[in-house]
Amino acid sequence: MPDAKPLHDGLFSWPDAPSTLMGSRCLDCGEHAFPSQKSCRACSGQNMTAADLGNEGVLWTWTIQSFMPKTPYHTDETPETFKPYGVGYIELACGLKVESRLRENQAEQLKIGMPMKLEIITVRKDDEGSDLLTFQFCASEEQG
Repeated sequence: MPDAKPLHDGLFSWPDAPSTLMGSRCLDCGEHAFPSQKSCRACSGQNMTAADLGNEGVLWTWTIQSFMPKTPYHTDETPETFKPYGVGYIELACGLKVESRLRENQAEQLKIGMPMKLEIITVRKDDEGSDLLTFQFCASEEQG
């Protein structure tokens, strides 16, 4: 994507393809964190390292958000053009659950346990006209 940049640095690998979530792992107890943390929430250790958290998981739970997101996650939508969207927790292979916007936005499209994959999306343009990127998850295969 020309003239694009992440909304927040360090959340996902980019422009590498395929993108993956980036976090941290405690070298003392093995606990993962997203976003990256300087200390471990499980053991309070300070022995953290960067961790690639992957780009796949399963839908752990979900809801449909029917109000516009607040700053800094607002979009270019207006109250007239806003469309509700899914929000859910994705359980990654390491066991960590990550909150994410979902591409799917209707109840019949979402099922707990369904396989999900990461995708990078444009959330809005900044004041200079560059695309601001964030991540969301979507169904990794057609659900029948």
